Amino acid sequence: MSSNAPIIIAVDGPAASGKGTVARKLATEFDFAYLDTGKLYRAVGLAVLRAGGDPEDEDAAIDAANALDLQTLEDPELLGDEAASAASKVAAIDGVRSALLAFQRSFAAAPPEGKLGAVLDGRDIGTVICPDALVKLFVTASVDIRAQRRHKELLNRGTPSIYPRVLDELKARDARDMNRATAPLKAADDAVVLDTTELDVDRSFAEALRLIGGPVREALEEADGA
Repeated sequence: MSSNAPIIIAVDGPAASGKGTVARKLATEFDFAYLDTGKLYRAVGLAVLRAGGDPEDEDAAIDAANALDLQTLEDPELLGDEAASAASKVAAIDGVRSALLAFQRSFAAAPPEGKLGAVLDGRDIGTVICPDALVKLFVTASVDIRAQRRHKELLNRGTPSIYPRVLDELKARDARDMNRATAPLKAADDAVVLDTTELDVDRSFAEALRLIGGPVREALEEADGA
């Protein structure tokens, strides 16, 4: 990494693993820009649904990706299970991934507000989007624990939720994400794995800092001295 290059932290992992929370906390800790790349796919999937289409319809999904208005990333409906399920389906379409690839890489190459670095979280950040990221973290947890977390999250938002259904949906989503032909969900060869099955939010973040904080702090010191 050159002294002028942004410091990139890649955070990947399956749904409800805690990767988003960890990624946001890392961005705050180091004053880096943050991008939840999953929201891009949720926005595309939701746009297709709202147009009365099928998220597995390649043409409709690609059109939605090319027409994506980034202001829609603040839409609260992106947090719902309907958007999550649609996101997993459109993410399996090569044309959608290609359409969103440039935006994600541009964000990493030139973080907003002149930040020295960026944290991107998703499912293929360390393997496809930012393969040269300074550090790569793969956050995971057992599917049962992830389903419990998602179930509780939905109930806390006032959204009706049935645990067995949430569990089945997560298993189906994992299968789609891990088995898709393009950019399947997997840890990069040089990623550090963080299993949050037995960890709460604070302990997960503390462990993430222990695992990757050193190289990031060193890079920041080098940037300050450049």
